[in-house]
Amino acid sequence: MRSQGHGHCGPGHHGGGEEREQRRAAFGPFGPPFGGGPFGPGGRGRGGPRGRARRGDVRASILALLKDRPMHGYEMIQEIAERSGGAWKPSPGSVYPTLQLLEDEGLITSASEGGKKLFTLTDAGRTESDAGPDAPWEEAGRGIDWDAMNEIRKAGGGLVEAFKQVWATGTPNQREKALLVVNDARKKLYLILAEED
Repeated sequence: MRSQGHGHCGPGHHGGGEEREQRRAAFGPFGPPFGGGPFGPGGRGRGGPRGRARRGDVRASILALLKDRPMHGYEMIQEIAERSGGAWKPSPGSVYPTLQLLEDEGLITSASEGGKKLFTLTDAGRTESDAGPDAPWEEAGRGIDWDAMNEIRKAGGGLVEAFKQVWATGTPNQREKALLVVNDARKKLYLILAEED
């Protein structure tokens, strides 16, 4: 029978700082990717693998999307994620400042609709949009091996789930062993990078 105080200390539990630090240490400086990250349940498009888009791609993508119809900022983020097949989901921190810039340049206008801003191309914006690429978001998804990414996500997710189970239900001794296993695995992964071909 397990001693009291260890049965409810799963990864989601706001327990002592020492326990949190141990869990964090096992998965590196940013802690375990519970509930998110490339190995979490979100997968692509929700913190999952994303293409590296250039700053200009956000601008070009907004102009291309608004050629179809007026949209809200959040809707644009979702559309880009969907049209890129989940390869790229720009952050609100890159989309909203770009929208403001485009509005300042007179390429788009906005109108409040139900507490949200609805953005529309101006004539000048349509001209610029026509001169740009039709689907700039496609570039972000090129060169990604989705099968390999899915395998990586499955393997990483399995490791995280196993660690969560041991941490939530294991004895102090079992938890200590789990930390050693994960720390050892992390070191071995970095050693792979250090190996010569």
